[in-house]
Amino acid sequence: MSQNLPGVYAAKKKNNSIYYRASVTFRDRHISLGSYDRAEQAHLAYKEALALTGSSLLSLEDYTPHSPLPFLKWVVLLNFRDNGLYFSMPVYLKKNYFLYYLEPFHALKFDIDDLFYYSSKKIMRRGGHLFVNDYGMQFNILNRYGIRSYSVPGRDYRFINGDSSDLRYENIQILNRFYGITRTPAKNGSSPLYKVRLHIRSSYVVGVYTKETEAAIAYNKAVDIVKKNGIDRNFPLNYIEGLSPAAYADLYSVLPVSEKIYTLTPENT
Repeated sequence: MSQNLPGVYAAKKKNNSIYYRASVTFRDRHISLGSYDRAEQAHLAYKEALALTGSSLLSLEDYTPHSPLPFLKWVVLLNFRDNGLYFSMPVYLKKNYFLYYLEPFHALKFDIDDLFYYSSKKIMRRGGHLFVNDYGMQFNILNRYGIRSYSVPGRDYRFINGDSSDLRYENIQILNRFYGITRTPAKNGSSPLYKVRLHIRSSYVVGVYTKETEAAIAYNKAVDIVKKNGIDRNFPLNYIEGLSPAAYADLYSVLPVSEKIYTLTPENT
C-alpha cells in the first residue's frame, strides 16, 4: 500500500516515474479500479468503490462526471453487486436482456443469448459504425444479424420500434438480404418489387423483378456478363439457400437482364 492509504498501491513506469493503482476486493474477487497520478485520487476511487458495493441505494443514475471512478467501473461494480456476475466490460444484466454501456446513459440493448460474446469484447465506434475486434480483425456488430457494412437503414434493414440502440433480434427486420437489390414496399395491396443495380463506376439498372430470389440470381447473371466482357472487379455474389443447382440454372437461363449490361466494357463504363 502507499502512504498507508487503503486500496492504493504505488508502481513504476518504464521511465521510473511513480503512479498509483487502486483496487478493491468484493465477494472474494480482487477488482482493479484504474491508475492515477496521485495517491489521493486512487484512494478516492477506492472509497467510491466501497460505497457502490456496500450499499444498494446507489445506482447508475447517481454517476456524475466528477466521480473519481470511470463510468465503466461503475457499471462493472453495480452489475456484480446486483446480479452476482462479474464482467470486465460495461455490461448490466436485466431480465431476458442486457445493456452494454458505450458512455454514461447511452447503452445498447442485446438479447441475453449474446451475453457470452459481448461480455468479453469492447465495442468501439468509428464513423457512425459499431465494431469489435475478434481474432485480430474488426467486425461490424450488425454483421451478426446478416446486415452488410454498406447496408442502408430503412432500405436494407430497419429497427421495428424505431430505436437503433435496441439490438435484440426481435427488433431487427432485414428488408434486403442480397447484394445489389433495393426492395420497393408493397402499395395498395400490390406485391413488392425488387430493383437490381450493378455498380461499376456508375450504377446500372439490371432489371426489376417480382421475386427476391429471382432478383438475386439476376444480379449474379449481370456480374457474369460484365466479367466476360473484361470488367475485372471483385463483385460479391449472392448465395441463395434452398435452391438446387438445377433450379438455379433454370432461373438463370430465363431471367431477363437489361440490354445495357451486355454492352458494358472496360472502355465505356
